[in-house]
Amino acid sequence: MIRNYFKIAWRTLWRNKTFSAINITGLSLGTACSLFILLWIQDERRVNSFHSNNNQLYAVYQREYSDGGAGAGYATPGPLADELKKVIPDITLASGFSGDNNILRAGNKILRETGAYAGNDFLRMFSFPLLAGRKDMALYTPNSIALSEKSAIAFFGSAGAAIGKPITYNGDQHFTVTAVFENVPDHSSLKFDYLINWAVMLKKYPWANTWSSTGVNTYVMLDKHADPAKVRTRISNFLDDYYKEQGPGLREELDLQRFDEKYLHGSFQNGFISGGRITYVILFSVVAAFVLLIACINFMNLSTARSLMRAKEIGVRKAAGAMKQSLIIQFISEAVLTALLALALAIIIVALLLPAFNTITGKQMALPVTEPLFWLQLLTIGIITGLFAGSYPALYLSSFEAVKILKGTLRLGKNESMFRKGLVVFQFVLSTLLFIGAITISKQVEYIQTKNLGYDRENIINIPLEGALISHYDYFKEAAQQLPGVKLVSAMNGSPIGFNSNQDGILWEGKDPTYRPTITVGTVGYDYVNTMGLQVIRGRDFSRQYPTDSGTVLINETAARKIGFKDPLGKYLVIEPGLRRQIIGVVKDFHAGSLHDQIDPLIMQPGPTTWGTLLVKTAPGKTAAVITSLEKLCKTVNPEYPFQYQLADEEYRQLYRGEQMVKKLTGYFTVMAIVISCLGLLGLAQFTTQQRIREISIRKVLGANARQIFGLLSGEFMLLVVLAFLIAVPAAWWGMHQWLDNYAYHISLSWWIFALAGGISFLIVLITVSSLTIKVSVSNPAKHLHAS
Repeated sequence: MIRNYFKIAWRTLWRNKTFSAINITGLSLGTACSLFILLWIQDERRVNSFHSNNNQLYAVYQREYSDGGAGAGYATPGPLADELKKVIPDITLASGFSGDNNILRAGNKILRETGAYAGNDFLRMFSFPLLAGRKDMALYTPNSIALSEKSAIAFFGSAGAAIGKPITYNGDQHFTVTAVFENVPDHSSLKFDYLINWAVMLKKYPWANTWSSTGVNTYVMLDKHADPAKVRTRISNFLDDYYKEQGPGLREELDLQRFDEKYLHGSFQNGFISGGRITYVILFSVVAAFVLLIACINFMNLSTARSLMRAKEIGVRKAAGAMKQSLIIQFISEAVLTALLALALAIIIVALLLPAFNTITGKQMALPVTEPLFWLQLLTIGIITGLFAGSYPALYLSSFEAVKILKGTLRLGKNESMFRKGLVVFQFVLSTLLFIGAITISKQVEYIQTKNLGYDRENIINIPLEGALISHYDYFKEAAQQLPGVKLVSAMNGSPIGFNSNQDGILWEGKDPTYRPTITVGTVGYDYVNTMGLQVIRGRDFSRQYPTDSGTVLINETAARKIGFKDPLGKYLVIEPGLRRQIIGVVKDFHAGSLHDQIDPLIMQPGPTTWGTLLVKTAPGKTAAVITSLEKLCKTVNPEYPFQYQLADEEYRQLYRGEQMVKKLTGYFTVMAIVISCLGLLGLAQFTTQQRIREISIRKVLGANARQIFGLLSGEFMLLVVLAFLIAVPAAWWGMHQWLDNYAYHISLSWWIFALAGGISFLIVLITVSSLTIKVSVSNPAKHLHAS
């Protein structure tokens, strides 16, 4: 029986090739969009899911109440992991973790690798299987280093051959390979090719030994019988016994988050977890639902547009004894078959476009054709789509009365007409929402890429400050400034997109002891202000002409407001105990980070930087030539380290990779939604003109010209689009305001954004229906009146 249903369905589709092609095309485009997003969402949710102890693994984050507000982040004190394990019985394993990027050398082989500092518990907590060595001994001693399989093969030929071999780190530190782990999976948010014992981190960075400085991640594993809620309560006040500087103006708390939730839920608001990449997952899930829903509505409209053409078929079937139930099954079968054919075409589309999609999203996804679950999901999507899209046409068509059909008295009521028009309005509401969203997102991304940040990020080359570049900085600077095309050279303990050190214990004359604002403190080289193009609005810049400038600072406008000095010049700040620094200048506020955040108060002090970035300012158009010259100079000054650089403007753009992805994908999916909506509108236009062809012919006989007929037919569709626009605007305005609120600095939702979306939608609809209405308006009325 089912076979017969599908056989008839196939014959029906084949007889009506044009309608079938439009239906299949619309559904395939909608399904392809949904498949792309399904693959992306599954890939996002797969991140960190491979750890066998996920139910017990937690990330520690620190909440700070100060300056009348609350903030939070994953940066924690360096000693925290060991102390938590020692004090809290329910914490069985704990490890600090801090990313690193440095040079490894074994024999004549030198490689720059991405690695990390980690405690000895790290490899026992996380599921990074060892190919050689023991997890409990991998990072047991300060001279231990664990390598990835890739690095072990690159240096020693195999994982087994690496064990016990010496390797040099950072040009002067010597380690012994104690373990080799499998290459870190793509679905890990932690990326590293080597691991070094945590004691090396504490020795290298003295600040990491203190409780008042933060900058590392802390991960813990709870006992399998522990109650996470109770552990969270217990560690909330943990820092009270270690951080003695807490008081009325400053409060530090600890909290826990499931490690496998950190990737998608990694943003904070008012001190608590709120959002993150999960926002993109929700956004694209909604987009996928919108596009597929538009495609299904398109199918409904096209199916009902053909209702009169199939009326006689239905009448004959009913007269021959066909029950309503069998007709419903027949029409549902046609819809499911159409959806399955569309699904097959969608798979081909996805397979062809997946490499481009991976480029946009930065993923390495592939169609999991060998996984039965994938095919089950596809089959489910196809059947559900067919059932949903075919439900209304099946119920509608099967309700026709055989007597009226055979007598030729069948008339379609106003309710059916209103329902179909309502579907078209709903389609264009969704399309308009996507359209307005795409324009707003595009303008915001353009805004953040072109906004005046308060510094000049153009023509700045960033070079890691490492090896001999630290000890020979003055020589390198002098030599680099002699190179053709180089204007200025400086350095900073961070990068142009931000400093990395925050302090809350800074003192000044008249300061309220209960007031403890968190202030960013950065160390910079001479000429930093000019290299970055900053503007000194009061006082002066650091200068080698003043030997006493080694004990001075510059502050930004926000810091001046936080400190509260009406005239900050000449005033003193105590940044470190017993060390006073005089304020000699105020620089205009500049964005040293993402536009998601407000500008932080900043204090800059001159001095030698033992880590961070060299900044080379070039003349316009000379950057490429300067890079070649700098590479030669670096090989001379710092031969142990491969030359590495990054452009400041490119580093800034990397802050908004997510926004770039959202911009591109939303634009593409919006185009798809509009195309599918227009197909649905074309179906309704076909249906309407089919119903009114006799009326139109009579009007033409009575003197109506082609322009009047065109206006009569097109006007109805234009009203539907206008109605959809009026419904969509308030929802789009609210939704885009919610999205823009994620940025401290953003565009305004101007009226022209809505007008542009409405105008383009109106024009697209006009073009869509014109091809059909013009044909009808110029046709010979005698042909249709004679036929009727």
